Amino acid sequence: MTVTETTIDVAGATLAATFTSPSGPGPFPAALILAGSGPLDRDGDAKRVPLHVSRDLAGMCEAQGWATLRFDKRGVGGSTGEYLPTGFWDELADARAALAWLQARPETGPVIVIGHSLGASFAAELAAENDDVAGAILLAATAKTGEETLLWQAPQVARGLPRFAQVVLRLTRTDVVKQQRKALDRLRASTGDVERIQGARVNARWMREFLAYDPRPALDRLSVPVLALTGEKDVQVDPADLEAIRAAAPTAETHLVPDVDHILRHEPAAVSNVQRYRKQALQPIAAEVEGRVDAWLARMPATR
Repeated sequence: MTVTETTIDVAGATLAATFTSPSGPGPFPAALILAGSGPLDRDGDAKRVPLHVSRDLAGMCEAQGWATLRFDKRGVGGSTGEYLPTGFWDELADARAALAWLQARPETGPVIVIGHSLGASFAAELAAENDDVAGAILLAATAKTGEETLLWQAPQVARGLPRFAQVVLRLTRTDVVKQQRKALDRLRASTGDVERIQGARVNARWMREFLAYDPRPALDRLSVPVLALTGEKDVQVDPADLEAIRAAAPTAETHLVPDVDHILRHEPAAVSNVQRYRKQALQPIAAEVEGRVDAWLARMPATR
C-alpha cells in the first residue's frame, strides 16, 4: 500500500488526512471513513480514549485492495481550526469536502462512505445527496433525532454504571431521563457557539444543531447499496433503529450483531459500560462485524 499524508482545505480550516491506496495505476475502489461524535482524529481516537475504530475500518478495506481516506477533525491532531466552535453542519461540510477530494483522485474508482455512530448519519447524508457515491456502510447508526437519541441513551448508559453508582441514583431518586432533559433544555436555550456548563466549556452550537437533526430524510433518499450493522449491546444507539433503517432504505442490508457494543467490540457482560471502552478498544473489532463488512465489500464493483 502507498500511504500519503495530505491536507484538505475547508472553510476556515485545513484538515490533515491520510490517503492509502494499493500500489499500481488503479483505478481502485475507495472508502471515505467518517468517525463518530467528539474531538476524534483520523484513527477514531479521542485524546484520553483511543478507540481505533476508524483505523481498524481502514485496515479492513485496505486488506481487500481498497483505497481509503480518513482525516482529523478541526482543531484535532494535525488539523487547523478550533473544535469547540465547530457546528454540526460544519462537520458535515468537512465530510463533503473530503468526499470531493477522494472522488477527484485519478487512482480511485467507485467511492463508498463508511461511518460509525454520528459518522454513519453523515455517510447516509453524503450517499443520499451525491449520485457518484456507490454505497454506504452505516455502523451503529441511529434513525432518531439527536434529542430522541440522547434521551434514549441516558437510562441505557446508567444501567451499565457500577453497582455503587446505581445505588446512589436509587437512593437519591434521580430520574436520569429527567436530568438529561434539563441539560438538553439548557443547551437549547443557549446562544453562543461555546458555552460553559457546570464548569466545562462545551460545543453548544454543535449540540443545538444535533438535537434538531433528523436522519430519517436522508435514509429515505438512499438508493445505493447499504450495509447497516448495530451491536446488540449498544447503549448509545438504539439497536431497534435497524428496523427503521430497513423500512426507510429498501436497498439496506441490516444486521443486529449479538454481544457487540457501540465501539464494535465483543462485549461478554450483560450490559455494556461506556467507562470500559478504553479497555474494550484493546480488542480487535468483533469478528462478525469484520466478516459482514468484508463480505459486503467483496460484492461491490471494483471499477466505475
